[in-house]
Amino acid sequence: MISVNGIKRLFYTAIQCTWGGIQTCLGLFLFLYWANASHEIYRGAVYTKWKLDGGISLGLFIFAPDSEEPWCRDMAVHEYGHTWQSLMLGPLYLFVVGLPSIVWARSGSCIRMRRERNIPYSAFYTERWADSLGAKMITVME
Repeated sequence: MISVNGIKRLFYTAIQCTWGGIQTCLGLFLFLYWANASHEIYRGAVYTKWKLDGGISLGLFIFAPDSEEPWCRDMAVHEYGHTWQSLMLGPLYLFVVGLPSIVWARSGSCIRMRRERNIPYSAFYTERWADSLGAKMITVME
């Protein structure tokens, strides 16, 4: 018999592969590129521990640094929050969350503004929302 958590994870995966299919396909390509990295299942998501400093979430897939440092686990929770944004927004995720997040994280002007004005990374709506969702949903998917 399937447990309640098993059913939750089955629905989570099914929705990521349908409603969130575009970003899940992109995540699969990135997963295959990093196939030799360490992987685990993180509350239903496929968590790849890579050698890069930053993180990204694409549908069913989370990519975050390979380290046991507390900030890396916090980043995994944050990226897990992005997977829930993907579930909610489906094909709109890439435009409402993905692209704005990449600009906020990587554009020189945003990096400079955060540094000069002492603005935390989580001040941006996509990141604050991901932090909140990740913290809430890790307890739901235990």
